[in-house]
Amino acid sequence: MPLTLPAPKSLLVSSRRAFLGDAGKATLSATAVALIAGCESMAQTSMGGGNAMADVNILNVALGLEHEAIMAYQLGAESGLLQKPALDVAMLFQSHHKSHADALAGTIRKLGGKPVESKSKAEYAQALNAASLKNGTDVLKLAARLERGATNAYLGVIPSFNDKALAQVAARLAADEAMHWTALTGALAEALPPQALSFGA
Repeated sequence: MPLTLPAPKSLLVSSRRAFLGDAGKATLSATAVALIAGCESMAQTSMGGGNAMADVNILNVALGLEHEAIMAYQLGAESGLLQKPALDVAMLFQSHHKSHADALAGTIRKLGGKPVESKSKAEYAQALNAASLKNGTDVLKLAARLERGATNAYLGVIPSFNDKALAQVAARLAADEAMHWTALTGALAEALPPQALSFGA
């Protein structure tokens, strides 16, 4: 994602606050988590526990973050600023986010909710300040910021789960985002954090 690119910090902070704040106060039910994991039988045994609409609200905030990531990679790809192999990696990461979004949207529908729609490309371009991207480094830096924000958002909701096994689903999503951030950091030849426990703080 020059190196002094203005970070879309307000967008990241507001999205993460929504995920960890108002929506995060209502924990996902076992049913919702089981559906995200693709375990219908576990979902059936969990039915009746938890507030479906609270689950839908939390999941829609997460889905909004995934829509943002998908479009950020699309904008980067269409900018012509990324060259192979970085372009191939960006498209791979976008495919991961599309899988996350599909799983979240499917769960929302099964819970009786309506998945939040993606905004227009123009809206994301403005929110992410895409006009300021001048080279491949700019694109990778933007992607790295978004991936780090998503990692922290998913990690932030894990403690709200009563069943540690069910928290694994959120952890798997966070792991994908952390993997993306690490790969992007390597591609940028930037140093990894010198201290441990650098995510989720």
